[in-house]
Amino acid sequence: MKRFSITALLLILTMSILSGCLYPDEELSQNQIPYETQVKAVQEAVETYQKDNSGLLPIKTRDQDTPIYQKYPIDFRKLSPRYLPEIPGNAFENGGIFQYVLVNVEEKPEVKIFDLRMAEQIRELKIRIQAQDYPPFKKEVANNVYTLNYKELGYDEEVYVNSPYSNKNLPLVINGDGDIYVDYSMDLFEELKSGDKKYKNGEDIRNLLVKDTYFVPAYSLPYTVDENNEPVFMTK
Repeated sequence: MKRFSITALLLILTMSILSGCLYPDEELSQNQIPYETQVKAVQEAVETYQKDNSGLLPIKTRDQDTPIYQKYPIDFRKLSPRYLPEIPGNAFENGGIFQYVLVNVEEKPEVKIFDLRMAEQIRELKIRIQAQDYPPFKKEVANNVYTLNYKELGYDEEVYVNSPYSNKNLPLVINGDGDIYVDYSMDLFEELKSGDKKYKNGEDIRNLLVKDTYFVPAYSLPYTVDENNEPVFMTK
């Protein structure tokens, strides 16, 4: 057991050091703020590139099973400098903390972003779980979706990530395969409450968080609504 604890500590320290290398300019405010002008500039560059390249998009190749909101990362090497004078300062490729991606690629491609610090928090949690050899499930909140017992993982309190939509603390959940996700239920609940539209059970409602913001709900499970038009995990 001590061997696992020492291994976990070493892995976490290594990730902390790597995180510092990945984001050397993280403390610079211009690298953390999702400037409207930066997103718009990338949008214009993507549209011009697509027009000049017979409909092709400037994206990196990802596996077919990559989650939809992380599936189409923008390849800035294809845009800069011809279509974009410089890579946005808040983009990961330029020392920032945001990953630029495309959504609606089949119809009208739109540029969105997500905060890569979420990935770091999830990665650290996975390291602790791997060091322990099994996920310490706490409560089943939906079919094959669970909360975690953080004390068994060595945490003093529950781990949260910051919501890009509401700035609230969002919890993390895990499935039976050990995959960790951000729970956007609180943000979806607010969106449903503020709107008049009724959704059908079985309809993925995550687009509610995408349509009028710069952000995508990265690292999320699909959500639908129950009989009260409230968000629930859409699981098999």
